Amino acid sequence: MFFKIGNIKIHIEKDYNAMSARAADIFTEAAVKNPSGAYGFATGSTPIGMYNVLVEKYKEGALDFSQLSTFNLDEYYPIKSDNDQCYRCFMEQRLFNLVNLNKSNINLLNGETGDTSRECSAYEEKIHLAGGIVLQILGIGTNGHIGFNEPGDYFSGATGVVNLTKNTIDDNARFFENRDQVPRKALSMGIRTIMSSKEILLLASGKNKSQIISDTLFGRITPQVPASILQVHRHVRVVLDEAAAEGINNRLLT
Repeated sequence: MFFKIGNIKIHIEKDYNAMSARAADIFTEAAVKNPSGAYGFATGSTPIGMYNVLVEKYKEGALDFSQLSTFNLDEYYPIKSDNDQCYRCFMEQRLFNLVNLNKSNINLLNGETGDTSRECSAYEEKIHLAGGIVLQILGIGTNGHIGFNEPGDYFSGATGVVNLTKNTIDDNARFFENRDQVPRKALSMGIRTIMSSKEILLLASGKNKSQIISDTLFGRITPQVPASILQVHRHVRVVLDEAAAEGINNRLLT
């Protein structure tokens, strides 16, 4: 199913695999059109299926990563680069080491930096020098965060240090041996940086995301739901499975 809400194009697919395939097709379309552009990548469980499809497309010769640049949304802070839960490791295992990316074109926030201000400023400068992000992939937290931009009193600006909420720590604890191992801070692209991307691709899967997706697309624009700011972006595509779209369907039927 496909429809639009304002400037937002929404694809609803039957299940997670179909959602992942659709998202991979959208990425491939952008990468073929602009093979030397800068692309923003997200971590977490939701985009894994899409990355699996992208690897298969590369193996089939349908996708070439050799010229494009990558920028990751965020990274835990502090975290060692050899920690298997760091986002550098995630991306290397799921995508970067499996395709023909030029290693010098991979840009990641350093979770071991001793100077977070300099690290974040340098990251912003790299994005600027790359010509801006062509397509930014996003997941969404159950509290509406995109990147690690948590609900608050205002929308964040540039890349910076954020404090993770209890909700996010609880949600991410499943990736660690126990909750106490989850870092309490992160480095994250800010909302302004995300919104500067030329195109945004938001993915969500599962019934636990249905309410926040509904609030994001139909609710008022508020920093209490950070993802709601996407309503004013000029080029957003949302790809959902049927479970995540349940809240949308309920709104449309009432």
